[in-house]
Amino acid sequence: MQSLDVTIDANSGFCFGVVYAIQMAEDFLEEQGYLYCLGDIVHNDEEVERLQQRGLRIINHAQLRELRNEAVLIRAHGEPPETYQVALDNGLTLVDASCPVVLKLQNRIKSSYDKDDKIFIYGKHGHAEVMGLLGQTNSQAVVFESMEELLRHELPASITLYSQTTKSTDSFYSIKDALERQGYQVNANDTICRQVSNRDKELRKFAAKFDKVVFVSGTKSSNGKVLYQVCKDANPHTHFISKVEQLQPEWFSAGDSVGICGATSTPMWLMEEVRDSLLNYQL
Repeated sequence: MQSLDVTIDANSGFCFGVVYAIQMAEDFLEEQGYLYCLGDIVHNDEEVERLQQRGLRIINHAQLRELRNEAVLIRAHGEPPETYQVALDNGLTLVDASCPVVLKLQNRIKSSYDKDDKIFIYGKHGHAEVMGLLGQTNSQAVVFESMEELLRHELPASITLYSQTTKSTDSFYSIKDALERQGYQVNANDTICRQVSNRDKELRKFAAKFDKVVFVSGTKSSNGKVLYQVCKDANPHTHFISKVEQLQPEWFSAGDSVGICGATSTPMWLMEEVRDSLLNYQL
């Protein structure tokens, strides 16, 4: 009988924006006992459930409009201006945990919009952060997910290009270069968060070191889907799980070295639970 050799990636886990939001929520919950949160505080069901048990109440925008004289957490993704107006009208206290990187991007987009720039945002349709960015332009900016989608639009000669903070820098610059090759004048604003965008290079190296890799992420996390694919490309023996119960002993062989890693929305405590479960295997 031989056990597994298990290592957690020290660079995996929450980005600083999510750490900040969760800390704010926990501090408030300790004082008040409950707190409303607009949307899931992080794209990880296990962490959301942990905080709900402590008194976090997840609401959507329709429920926000019905709420009066309560405290509401704005998560790291940020919100459009209309959310702040609703809060003002309804006497709500906002516990604003918008990520500083996202806020800086919102301000830059607002500034471009005020100058009548033609704004194009490389990001995921419907994503909370992207909705906040669109709100800075009265929904006038164009959101696109790929070069192919962008070219379906009638493009102006001069394009102001932005990106969701969690997109790949390589993809962003390849879009910029492709547009310039086609003769467009591109004002490219690189506002991508390096803590997130550099993860793919680090993860490639990490995944390649092990016989097997367990990637832990919530199924709703865009970042998780991308980073899982990065791991899978570097190590075909990579398995995706959202919780410990999804581990399968048949994935592993006696003496395997196993790397555990995750998305920027994956809590370290969850990866530690996965590690502890794997260390109990006798193969």
